[in-house]
Amino acid sequence: MFDYHVRPLEPVPLVADAGSVPFDDFGAPFTLEAEPGRVLGFVGSPGAGLTRLGLSLLAEPSQTGMVSVLDVRGWLCPVAAWEVGVDPQRLIVVRCPDRHTWPKVAAALVEGFPVVYAEVPAGIGDADLRRLGALTRARRSSLILHPVSGDLPIGLLHLRLESAGVRWEGVDRGHGALLQRRLTLRASGKGVQGIERTMEVVDDGTRPVRLVPRLAAAPAGHAVG
Repeated sequence: MFDYHVRPLEPVPLVADAGSVPFDDFGAPFTLEAEPGRVLGFVGSPGAGLTRLGLSLLAEPSQTGMVSVLDVRGWLCPVAAWEVGVDPQRLIVVRCPDRHTWPKVAAALVEGFPVVYAEVPAGIGDADLRRLGALTRARRSSLILHPVSGDLPIGLLHLRLESAGVRWEGVDRGHGALLQRRLTLRASGKGVQGIERTMEVVDDGTRPVRLVPRLAAAPAGHAVG
């Protein structure tokens, strides 16, 4: 079992000309969750822990309804979703590596499922993604996008989480046991009141996920990339 602990790394500035205050002194706390009519984005390279974090957001919705994953690399094992708390009986995994077909498949999933986690293949145009975002809002679905490379269009996302670095601890010169993974994230967008925040996720494998200020995720199991 892995445990997420999140802590601020530095004070976060307010809007221009408003000065700055310590992290905990401004704005309302936000919870990372799949919300109806909103698009979340996870940006970062494979191995940064974003897939695990994204799948964990399907856990709670799967307790009451169907959820779907759109896999474009063929890497995703359903067991990885089950281990982060997703109900095996309510998970549908669709594989679509073809970027020409992907927009139609993604749109069909958004229309048919209340929550969708979708990898985005390289070469998908901004216009296709914006149409998918509009459909998400119209259908009151929840969409989590994770591009396999590159970024997502400005203005599409309610909340954008970008991996700013990952560090494994516990192995020296190729020997020893992995003790924990530290993932640094930058959060931006309307979901954080337009103020970029920097957080650190500590994944030490000892306890279930614990809800913490500023960021929360569902109970999780073994890590995936």
